Amino acid sequence: MKDRHVGVLMGGNSPERDVSLRSGEAVAAALERRGWYVTRVYVDGDVDRVLREAEIDVAFLALHGTMGEDGCIQGLLEVLGIPYTGSGVLASALAMDKLKAKELFRLHNVPTPPYYVVDADRLDELESVHGWFGFPVFVKPRRSGSSVGAGIAHDLEQLRARCEHAARFDRCVLVERFVRGAEVAVGILDGRALGTVEIVPRGDFYDYRSKYQPGQSDYYCPARLTPTRRRCVETLAERAHAALGCRGATRVDVLVTEGDNEYVLEVNTLPGMTPTSLLPRIAASAGMSFEDLCEAILERALLDRAASTSAGPEARPVTPHDALAAVAR
Repeated sequence: MKDRHVGVLMGGNSPERDVSLRSGEAVAAALERRGWYVTRVYVDGDVDRVLREAEIDVAFLALHGTMGEDGCIQGLLEVLGIPYTGSGVLASALAMDKLKAKELFRLHNVPTPPYYVVDADRLDELESVHGWFGFPVFVKPRRSGSSVGAGIAHDLEQLRARCEHAARFDRCVLVERFVRGAEVAVGILDGRALGTVEIVPRGDFYDYRSKYQPGQSDYYCPARLTPTRRRCVETLAERAHAALGCRGATRVDVLVTEGDNEYVLEVNTLPGMTPTSLLPRIAASAGMSFEDLCEAILERALLDRAASTSAGPEARPVTPHDALAAVAR
């Protein structure tokens, strides 16, 4: 397979651009160390032209945030006939949309904290919308990642300020009941849990600073749970992954309380891929090097239409040349 031309897509225009660039460079370097022919594809407004000119055979998505993991790039790659890593168009869009993801979690009996949403143009009605929901609450944009625009509110004044801040990143804001517990990330590959990591931020919560600045969080891999409870958390994460129809590698964030309750927060369809990111930490604890993980993700690159054929995942991926030939016919 190493004669295939791999394009590592990175950058984008979301607030997570810098994180994506670090992920993309780490992935590209890892694949090159394993002998793959790699081109770094920097995503911006003319990505369709760039992809055509690059003539890649397969896309490794190292994008984060809107226009990267929300189904948009995935849809473009479907049109161009370029197989790509991660989940398909629909699953990517559902996972990125925290409201729709929670609705599907509830439909599939996957526990998630209580919530409501408020539009940016209804913030003057926030007091009546919030009603008796109580405090503290966690506020975040409906469609965003890396904790961008997120924060905790302990009273109505803080809630209004948090909602106004979150509305800078999305016109719809999600308000979620704050659940006190250990935050555990579960790595998933092909629908099965690779393992867990427990995150202990030194601040109020696992915010952008805690995630990307050294020394701001402590990590325990595997999570400090009994073997029985760890397996319960992994099973719950697998159910969340399946509820959204995800494929390939994902990271599922779970809150584990001191009692017997676990709550799924979200599913990340394109987890961070720097060597110190959560998914690579989990893979390392399972005996996979960073290079092994990158190759495992790459080898599962598919198109939605190829994944749904009777030939199954072992079918030869469709290339841009196949797509052009089909149009000609």
